[in-house]
Amino acid sequence: MNTILNPIYIGVSWVIVSIHKLLSPIFSANSGVSWSLSIIGLVILIRIALIPLFVKQIKSQRALTALQPHMKAIQTKFKDDRQKQSEEMMKLYKEHKTNPLASCFPILAQAPIFFGLFTVLNGIGKNPPVAHGVLTEADVVSAAQATIFGAPISATFLGSSNMTVKVVTVVLIAFMSITTFTTQRQLMLKGMPKMDSSNNMMLQQQKIMLYAFPLIFAVSGVNFPIGVLIYWSTTNLWTWGQQFYVIKRNPTPGSPAYLELQTKKEKKNPPLNAGDTKVDENNQPENTNEVKGQRQQPNRKKPRKRNKTDK
Repeated sequence: MNTILNPIYIGVSWVIVSIHKLLSPIFSANSGVSWSLSIIGLVILIRIALIPLFVKQIKSQRALTALQPHMKAIQTKFKDDRQKQSEEMMKLYKEHKTNPLASCFPILAQAPIFFGLFTVLNGIGKNPPVAHGVLTEADVVSAAQATIFGAPISATFLGSSNMTVKVVTVVLIAFMSITTFTTQRQLMLKGMPKMDSSNNMMLQQQKIMLYAFPLIFAVSGVNFPIGVLIYWSTTNLWTWGQQFYVIKRNPTPGSPAYLELQTKKEKKNPPLNAGDTKVDENNQPENTNEVKGQRQQPNRKKPRKRNKTDK
């Protein structure tokens, strides 16, 4: 198993060590700030690499939203035949080239990195520390001694009796749960069109995620090293900010955020009524009621009568 996962250990540890070397002259090699910022740097690099998957996730969510009336019709038509209902749903997804699991792609893509980081930090927390990937013995000893807010980054809530460790882990677990909840709630309140809540599969899934994911983080977080909690807290914060930007700048058509954006645009550029004056390119008032018809012909002067003396 370690042979299969060894490339992940190498990749994760190489990124952390490379960033740590850049930060060591600033914060010192054994500083918890250097190691913590190295983990945060790992998150930033991963999330930048995952932007194409995030775009695909957004497109899939919007496609599923547009398909809700068709999905509901299938559910109503084959409500007594679950197998036929599933078959028709798959045909619908295939016809419109969408995937209901696309919303999970960013999480699934991060799972190997998350597991690799957990293994690397868990090895650092052992006594004596165990090196994984490209970490040397000196690196793991330095990381094992590094602290953030007085708590070793390799310590866990259940594996330590130190009260500082417990306080730091509880704060990070609470932050993870809160950011997960607010991100999902932000999507449901602002980023999704108003839908009938009765027998709506997508809305039911969103509600399950709203409460299930924060609970999962709260329960499982007590087993994570502080470094892993820093990683997951940072990626949650990135997700929240990324989603906030998309909802504000490019909201889903029909969603509350989309209606708010349209209202702001109308207030900024209100439609012109009859008799209103608009400004042209030269910042001069222009009469919008001017009738456009046949252009005015130039006045012609009558030809002067020639006298007999004229030649």
